[in-house]
Amino acid sequence: QELSLSFSVESRSCRCRNSQLQEAARKKLWALGSDDRSVCALFKELSARLVGMQAHEDRFLLTFKTLEEVWRFSTYLTLGYVGTCLEQLLFAQEFWLDCALVEDTELRVTVDEEHLATIYMALLLQEGNFFCRAVPGVCKLEQEGEEGLQLCRNELIHVKSVGQDSKWEGMSLLTGQRGMVPVTALEPIPHPFYQWFLRNYAVSFGLSQEISGTSSRAIVRGRCIATKDHRGAAWDELSFSKGDPIEIIGFFIPGLPWFVGKSLSTRSIGFVPTQHVNPEACEPLGKGFVFLSEEEKCPVLHIPCNGDEQHFATLLGDLAHTDITSVYRLAGFEPTAVFPQVPPEAALHGSREIQVLQSWEEINDWATSSTSELSSPGSETAPATLEDVLLEKLDDLDYPKFFIDLNAGHMEDADVFDPILTFLNQDSFVPSFQSFYDLSFSFLHSTFYGFSDEDELVLYLETSRNWAKRTGSVWAHARLCFLLGKLCIKKVKFSQARVYLEEAMSVLDRGFGDLPLLAALHVSLASVYLKQNMKHKFSSLLGKTVTLLVCLPGRSFSSENELELLTYILRESIAVGNAPLEARICFLIAKLFLQLGRTEEVLPFLEHLQCLSSTWLSPGTRAGPLDAAATLGYLYDKKCLPNIALASVRSFVPSSAKGTPTPIWRAGFILQAASKLLGKQQLGRSSIPALACLYLRQALQFCCESRAVPMQRTLCAVLSRTCLQHGLLDGAVRYAARAAALGRLLGEEEAFESSLCLGWVYLLQQRPGPAGDVLRPLLRSLRGTAGQNPGGAVHNLLAVALGAQGHVQEAAENFLRALHKAKETGGRRNQAVALANLGQLSLSCGAAQLAELYLLWSVRLYAELQGHQELDMELAHVLLWLAQATVDRQRTEDAKLCYELALGFGLKWQNLRSQLHVTERLCHFYSRVCPDLRACITYHEHWASLARQLQDRELEASARQALSQLYQAVGTPEALRQSLDCTKQSLRIFIDLEEAAKAAEAWLQAGKLYYLLQEDELVEMYFQAAIQTALKGDNFSLAMDLYEKAGDTFFNGSRSRARAVEFYRGGAVPLARKLKATQTELRLFNKLAELQISLQGYEKALEFATLAARLSLRVGDQLQELVAFHRLATAYDLLHMHEMAEDCYLKTLAMRPPVLQSSAEALYYCKVYWHLGNLTLHKLKDEQDAASYFLLALAAAAELGDQELQALLRAKLGAIPGAPGGPEGTPGCATDRPRWLSQGGHVV
Repeated sequence: QELSLSFSVESRSCRCRNSQLQEAARKKLWALGSDDRSVCALFKELSARLVGMQAHEDRFLLTFKTLEEVWRFSTYLTLGYVGTCLEQLLFAQEFWLDCALVEDTELRVTVDEEHLATIYMALLLQEGNFFCRAVPGVCKLEQEGEEGLQLCRNELIHVKSVGQDSKWEGMSLLTGQRGMVPVTALEPIPHPFYQWFLRNYAVSFGLSQEISGTSSRAIVRGRCIATKDHRGAAWDELSFSKGDPIEIIGFFIPGLPWFVGKSLSTRSIGFVPTQHVNPEACEPLGKGFVFLSEEEKCPVLHIPCNGDEQHFATLLGDLAHTDITSVYRLAGFEPTAVFPQVPPEAALHGSREIQVLQSWEEINDWATSSTSELSSPGSETAPATLEDVLLEKLDDLDYPKFFIDLNAGHMEDADVFDPILTFLNQDSFVPSFQSFYDLSFSFLHSTFYGFSDEDELVLYLETSRNWAKRTGSVWAHARLCFLLGKLCIKKVKFSQARVYLEEAMSVLDRGFGDLPLLAALHVSLASVYLKQNMKHKFSSLLGKTVTLLVCLPGRSFSSENELELLTYILRESIAVGNAPLEARICFLIAKLFLQLGRTEEVLPFLEHLQCLSSTWLSPGTRAGPLDAAATLGYLYDKKCLPNIALASVRSFVPSSAKGTPTPIWRAGFILQAASKLLGKQQLGRSSIPALACLYLRQALQFCCESRAVPMQRTLCAVLSRTCLQHGLLDGAVRYAARAAALGRLLGEEEAFESSLCLGWVYLLQQRPGPAGDVLRPLLRSLRGTAGQNPGGAVHNLLAVALGAQGHVQEAAENFLRALHKAKETGGRRNQAVALANLGQLSLSCGAAQLAELYLLWSVRLYAELQGHQELDMELAHVLLWLAQATVDRQRTEDAKLCYELALGFGLKWQNLRSQLHVTERLCHFYSRVCPDLRACITYHEHWASLARQLQDRELEASARQALSQLYQAVGTPEALRQSLDCTKQSLRIFIDLEEAAKAAEAWLQAGKLYYLLQEDELVEMYFQAAIQTALKGDNFSLAMDLYEKAGDTFFNGSRSRARAVEFYRGGAVPLARKLKATQTELRLFNKLAELQISLQGYEKALEFATLAARLSLRVGDQLQELVAFHRLATAYDLLHMHEMAEDCYLKTLAMRPPVLQSSAEALYYCKVYWHLGNLTLHKLKDEQDAASYFLLALAAAAELGDQELQALLRAKLGAIPGAPGGPEGTPGCATDRPRWLSQGGHVV
């Protein structure tokens, strides 16, 4: 079954669809296609199988084969990751650079939830092994027959097999009994997480029914009032009277049988039955669905930034760092930058780009701030657990340590054990006891020493326990039994552990002074009971154990075995529908897994927790009680799910809590994840993805608020580089200026570097004036200092600025100073750059020979240094300058070598942008400078391939069109086939991009190629497709052009020429009249007249020629008028209307100036007068006029200097009596013929 996933791009502020972005996303979807790698990879990550895409309806068609696929996909859908991932797929770089637009835009996805549930249910039934609830009301009616299970309301049933009958085989999770269950009495649990959990975390015995369900009551704390008298049945239960105020220790969770309370009247602490108090006066943990305290968030959220916060701060520092003070820059060359021909739309929002930065005045005020205020944020790492919070002030204390002495004499000496018994017999919790209760058994090293193995320690603890018994040291006895039990659990000796733990529980008669001990004893013993399948003992202990396990915030886990206990309680909470308890247990399971480092197993629980948080969000809030998106992103990244990791961290809202991920962590993570996702094909080694722009700005805002100047400068430098890389030069200048201002607060070195960067960005922006204003003070500040390299770098950049301003002499002097300083310091790379810049300056002045000398010298130096990508990319750029210099000096072979070497360096380092730049130059070189069709085709092929790899569809289509023209020029059938293939590829791209006009032109080109390939049955089909594409968009002007071009194909061809008439007369002419395109109409009638003449349709030719002549008089274009009347004359001539033909020819000649302007004009005169001579001599029998015409033709031939033509004309004249050079004494005959044009025939 297929599921439809639709998307809509909406504006958050307007709460409506953003039609412009929706259209852009649709075009991108068209362009990608369903077989695109990135689309397939995305849906594979989202656990869905892509069936197809319907871009025109903005939707995807998906299907699922397994239960896990539906579960994963529905989880990602609930968490909002599907829409966020599609944003990453469908939005262009220009979108991500406009931060205000990104914040305001949301891509919302919609699916048919009922259909998804139906797909899941079908897969569930197909598998035949799942969990159901007993349907209320039905179960009692159906409980007849001996084999049927006795069902309770909402009871969970594990269905073992599904048959065709009306009954299924099932097992009750409450009682563990098996039997047949009526299908109508069961309802499969629809939530995939519950099905997965119940199947994977089974227990050997049924549920305890200690926990009850709850409505929407929240977890609370504070004080409550007793509603009835209660006398404690055991020492650990609190006695109180009705109306007594009781303070809740930890949390009060609805549905649990007990909570830990303190009587405010007696000051005693104990377990309180939840049914005997009214919690209405208590305060909830927070607004909405809150299941943990603030201090508990930190340990879970600290996991992703544990060590990574500093890592990402270092990453940002590396990206911000530049070698501009020591390494010279080539004029106008920035290898990481891409400067578009037209600035992207996002550049129009430049005024918004810097809103986050403070005013200059505020920055200057900080010059007086103390250095402590200028520190980096997040430098203090928060404690990882609540215990660390409690103990961080006690780090300087030395905890007592005990030497294990197993000497026989000492073992019987009570005094030897007195110190440890005294230490362990304290009646309340002290910080040094914390190591007893943690997961890592840290007491083995922190409290005891001097033993070779654990057996020695056990013997020592056993002896200590015996002395504690003898001396009646209750607390010491209980703690020693607990430690012995814990060591037995570690060695998987559960029976022995049970003995020790039960002994500890039996001797303890006042345990609330050390709550961690009481909790650890209950939880450890309950875990052992569960392990050993001791149902009755487990059930009797469970109620109070649950309270100690889940109601005490910040309690340490004491054993890995607690996991089984937690999963058992989660099973119970699912069975009874206790949502607050379910969320709390999920949180504790996730926390335990993270502490154990079992990151693979934590994901389902953390995802479920995040789903619960998202489902119960209070209005107006973006994050739930525990925004675990950062931790999830970290875990997805470890699982190699880059799209989902990026989506998760993008949805994370950093909080102000210590030790939790900050906006700097988020920006760093997104930078790293987006770079992984886009890969090196689209990003260079140190490129910054546009997607990170917003998060870098938010990190900058965070640093502004915390006054962390060093990190602010770093982020400004990174943002400047980001803008520069993506062609937003205005933004690059603003951020560079801010970085320079911040640098001045930090020190001379930072100020110098930032100012130099600002000058360089001004130069790239082609603003040499401001660049010079920044650079000159830097040069003055260096006078008298020993620094050589910085001075050289400043001279080099200043020279570039001066050259751009036209101060060539000063520029050359500064380049030479930079060169001199580079020689002093031995910097060969800097020497090469200075020489290359001198060469480029010479080239711009037209001194090609001098430019070549400098550039050759630079290339030699680079050749000695090559081996690094950055150096080779610079060398490639210098080789392009050298190629231009050799072209200017007419040395094309040398230019060819330079261009191809430059391309070689791009290929060596797989630098697609460099290859593209050089390939475009090579295409131009082989098409214009040194024409070579084969070479031109080769480089156009590479150009198209590069555009495809860069996913620049428009560029690829343009390259394919150019390639099609080149193959067509070759002319062979194979080449024409390749030309057709290129045209069809560009056509597909234009259709995908919804470029109707370009698509129409491509349809037409394909039709022309089919004509050349003599596949005439397809020609008309493609021509009509082209015309219909234009008409569909009401582009009548384009349709008219296409009709004419389609007609031209037949008109200029050798086959089916008559078919041109229908395109000219039936299509183009009506549109020309509709658009009042008189020039086009005139041109069409001229073509129709010419076509009919060639097809011997002389009557039609006369009609079209007459219409053309009329239009030419109206247009007033003398050349068009001449053509029209010449064609009209030809038509009359062919219809034997010779007088009219003669007068029309004379009309055309009268339009030309009396003085011949060119050889072409002379040739025209010659041909027309020759034709008139033949016409009058042979058709009109007028020898006198014929002689005159031949004489005029002879004069034009003399003007041409064509001796052969003159000889032929003299021969003609020689045959006419009375003509100059003709037979003497025989006068030629003359007739008094009427002149049609001269006698009223001016109006055609």
